[in-house]
Amino acid sequence: MTRVALIDDHESVRLGLEAACARDSNMTVVFSGSTVTDYLEWRTFSASPPADVVVLDLTLGDGTTVTENVRRVVTDGSSVIIHSVADRPAAVREALAAGAAGVVSKASPIDDVIAAIRTVAFGEPLNNVEWASAVEGDRAFADAQLSARERDVLRLYAAGLPLKVVADRLGVAYSTAKENITRVRVKYVEVGRPAPTKVDLLRRALEDGILSESADDAPAGGPSDR
Repeated sequence: MTRVALIDDHESVRLGLEAACARDSNMTVVFSGSTVTDYLEWRTFSASPPADVVVLDLTLGDGTTVTENVRRVVTDGSSVIIHSVADRPAAVREALAAGAAGVVSKASPIDDVIAAIRTVAFGEPLNNVEWASAVEGDRAFADAQLSARERDVLRLYAAGLPLKVVADRLGVAYSTAKENITRVRVKYVEVGRPAPTKVDLLRRALEDGILSESADDAPAGGPSDR
């Protein structure tokens, strides 16, 4: 069961999302409110675990910033989907840089929003038209200045290969491949796009065009590791 929290200062939006989630037998709305502060206070007083996915409006009416809201929710332990009119690409990029898993337009069909919640709940990257529009052309957001070797290691590792297999395929020592991944993570932190997990590294590789979603990039098999 995917536990969902809805944070939007427009009640009609929340009611529509609640009704859509209620139609999915594997999804339940545990919180619906207008601010992140209200959500975190509910968490404290109810002793409820964090929601699996928080659907968050890009701009709330309480004067908070998108960076502040996303970071508070992510730090609390939830994944964040920005639900926005998506006409402010700079603010969307800000949300993605703060750790949001993706963005879904409020103009999207409700089934697309529900599908996005499922995708993020399974720990998969959310890449769609809204996300692409937000990052396209913004090289300051996209460029972590990775070396050619670091890009090679990231491409294979993010595609699902264990790090030892990556090292063997590139003809380098395991320690060298591990050091490259460490440097990649440090560089992404330096540009405000942290990637602490393998799923995060996959998102960064997709964002930066290092890895495509085509079958050509998929590894032949083998288990993945962190």
